[in-house]
Amino acid sequence: MKAANIFHDLRNISSKDIITKNELLKLLKKYCKIISPYDLMLATARMREEGKYVQANYREKYLEVYVKYFIMRVKEILDNNNYLDEAIDKESFDESFNLLKYQFEKERNYSIEEDKFPLIYIITALYTTFILEEPIHPVGTEFPGSLKVEEKNGEFYCPVKDKQKDNENAICNLCLAEQTPRI
Repeated sequence: MKAANIFHDLRNISSKDIITKNELLKLLKKYCKIISPYDLMLATARMREEGKYVQANYREKYLEVYVKYFIMRVKEILDNNNYLDEAIDKESFDESFNLLKYQFEKERNYSIEEDKFPLIYIITALYTTFILEEPIHPVGTEFPGSLKVEEKNGEFYCPVKDKQKDNENAICNLCLAEQTPRI
């Protein structure tokens, strides 16, 4: 099974009128099973390489958050045995295909034959958004200016959400967080 097949399988479950969290979770688990510890090590190395461009005073926080909530989500998904019959937001799910496909292609490293980084990226975005119903960047993620993703009264707020609104290919468009209100 190839990583890119996830889009075919996502389209198949999208053909249903109602998609449960459990159906999506089963599909995500199926693809997590093809991600090896070696694939996770490569993804971690890639994130560390990309992290060297982050401002020095945010670099360790960035790496901690991204490794924990991106790479380690694969294990969390595999260990998640909650059977959730609750329906996901099908309209948002259907609208996410083009964005996820774009992100998958953008993140591919064609010099590594079966690069799993894009698959991990897509799985994590889907799991976080539709199963956990949490923002893509976890609560507490810090951005330059000491701005953080926050949760208030069950709502999620991101200080940089509006900065991506005109970028139709930004994964932020899938995220359920709202822009942090300006004070």
